[in-house]
This record gives sequence, structure tokens and C-alpha cells, in this order.
Amino acid sequence: MHVSFDPWSPAFVADPYTAYTALRAAGRAHYFEPTRQWLIPHYSDVSGLLRDRRLGRTYLHRFTHEEFGLTPPPAAHEPFHTLNGQGLLDLEAPDHTRIRRLVSKAFTPRTVERLTPTVERLAAELVDAFVDSGGGDLLAAVAEPLPVAVIAEMLGVPEADRALLRPWSSAICGMFELNPSEETAREAVRASVDFSAYLRGLIAERRKDPGTDLISALIAAHDEGERLSEQEMISTCVLLLNAGHEATVNTTVNGWWTLFRHPEQLAALRGDHGLLPTAVEELLRYDTPLQMFERWVLDDIEIGGTVIPRGSEVALLFGSANRDPERFAEPDRLDLSREDNPHITFGAGIHYCLGAPLARIELAASFGELLRKAPGMRLVSEPEWHPGYVIRGLKELNVEL
Repeated sequence: MHVSFDPWSPAFVADPYTAYTALRAAGRAHYFEPTRQWLIPHYSDVSGLLRDRRLGRTYLHRFTHEEFGLTPPPAAHEPFHTLNGQGLLDLEAPDHTRIRRLVSKAFTPRTVERLTPTVERLAAELVDAFVDSGGGDLLAAVAEPLPVAVIAEMLGVPEADRALLRPWSSAICGMFELNPSEETAREAVRASVDFSAYLRGLIAERRKDPGTDLISALIAAHDEGERLSEQEMISTCVLLLNAGHEATVNTTVNGWWTLFRHPEQLAALRGDHGLLPTAVEELLRYDTPLQMFERWVLDDIEIGGTVIPRGSEVALLFGSANRDPERFAEPDRLDLSREDNPHITFGAGIHYCLGAPLARIELAASFGELLRKAPGMRLVSEPEWHPGYVIRGLKELNVEL
């Protein structure tokens, strides 16, 4: 059954869903030797394991590498692992609880609601410029700059520096792919060093001259007695910048690519913009930008009669779970009016995406602006996919008006 699961194949990256159907039919847990992971394809299992405290994003809060039966990462990779390991996504309680409590204040419904006019203004400006230029690459012109600008503004990154962010982010995110190459690791290490140095300087500036941004708020919380080291602050900012735009960029371009391939659904959306809220949720479900979420087994678990021992790694297949017919009616059909849609694109449990409400606002704003101002937008050429499978997106999406 693993022959069809080939995350390094361009054909598989372009359409992993046929393989997911085969995996679900074959069982609930499959050992995949090339990555030494257990593939979990069913919605109920993925959803349950995201909430299961016998699993963790890290194991270092309980075990050493050696106790867990693993080899420590190479010393040359240390800058990446220091940066990544102190971020919210890769921590467990109590550190995760402490940092999430601080950062979540920036993502309360009221805070996000206050950001909505800014998001809508930025989306309108980007789409106006895109329309004035007669179209082009939707990724570079609209999908990418919008979430980068929003999260950079939240953090207080000066506009002149924002062009630095996506290349650093892209290099770091390369390490989240399966079996990354040594060159990928070197690029991630370089980006980790440069990104950390930049943020260290920005934090120093905010200490001298605080503003209303999130970095200033984190500094103030630290000064008022909340424990947050400078490394935790840097790692949290990098995570927010990475997670704050990677998923939104890919959902935007993957979503438009999906709409172009379903002209009847696109016509329905163009005819009724009131469908936009459910359309955004359906596009998030139908072709999720994060196909896989990995977790370590801290204590033995059993899935469908298969015991997965401590020290194993499970690969929760979000893309497969979101197309599971046991949970979604006609899951392979795009239905922009779908109401019963508890997709797990944003995860679940303690690592549920903090920025999900903000991502939804960004997506609604960019899709809404394009529907209103570029109603005749159409594809120029079939796009190519980036080779990465875990964070899955197009290289570009060229359209004309």
C-alpha cells in the first residue's frame, strides 16, 4: 500500500488524494520505512491523536535523545534547533502553557476584530494594484504580501525590512519537509542565524522605544514578572511570522487553482458573494496547505489493533483526514455551500492554530476583493507545484483579467 504514498514524487505532490483513499481503505496505521513514521490517514484517529497527551511535539521535556532511542541532531544544525525548539509549536507544558497564555492576548477575538479594517485596507490596495497592472502572478502580487504585511505590522517589523522575511521563512520551513537534504539544513541554519540576529536587534530597539506592537507587549510582560527569555521571544516571533503567512499564502493560491478547476462552483461564488464564509472553509478543507503534522509517541498507544511504541513518530495526514468519507459527505466534491465542515486544517488540542481567526479574515478579504474587482479573472497557464509535500503550495499562479 505504500507504493502509492511517495511524498518526493511530483505527481504525488500534485495529487496526493488518490493515495490517501488507498491508505484509508488499507487500515488505520501504516509504517512508512523511508521516514520511519506511522502514517495515520483517518479523520477520527487524526482528530483524537491531536488531543492525546501521550503524544508530543517534542520529547525533550521528558527524555534525553538517548533515552528516547534517537541520535542527537548534528552540532552544525544547532542554530535551527535552538530557534525551532523554543517556539510555541514545538513546546509542551508547562513552557507551552506559559508562552501561549502571553501570545494569545494578541489573538483574542476583540484584537483580531480591531485588525479587520487594516487587513481589508491592505487587501484592497494590493488587489487595486494587481488589477491596474492587468493581472500577473497572483501569488507574488496578492497572496504573499498580504499576510506578511499583517503579521509584520502586528510584530512591529518596519516596512523597509519586510522583504527579508519570506526568504528567511522559506529556508527555515524547508526543514519541516520529510528527510531534508544537508543543503536544506545549511540554508535553514543560515536563515536561523540571520533571522535571530535581526529580531535580537529589533527587540533591543523596542526595549529603548516601546510601541503598541506585539514585541513591545512581550517585553512589557517580561518586565512585569511573566517569565519569557529572549530566546523564547525570538522563537515565538519567528513562529508567528512563519505560520502567520505560509498557510494563508498557500490557501489563497491553492484555493484559486481549485476554483479554476471547478468553474460551476466559481460561477456560483461570483454570483453570490454571500457564500464567501463557507467557501473559505471548504477551500481550507478541500486542499489543505499543511498536509502532515508530526508528533512523537511518549507512551505506547494502540490504533486499530496496532501497538505503536514509545519512541515512534506518527505522521497525522491532515489532507487525508479532511477527505475522509466517514466524516464528510462526498468529500472529494467541492461544495462551497458546505455547512457541516469540521475540517482540521488548523489542528486541534493545545496546538490549535492561534492565528486561525486572523487567517480567516485575511482569506475573506483577499478573495472578496478579487471577486469584486476582477470578476473575469482566469488562468493563463497550468501552475507547477513546489517540491515540498508537508507544506504544499504552488510556485506561482499566473492569471489575466
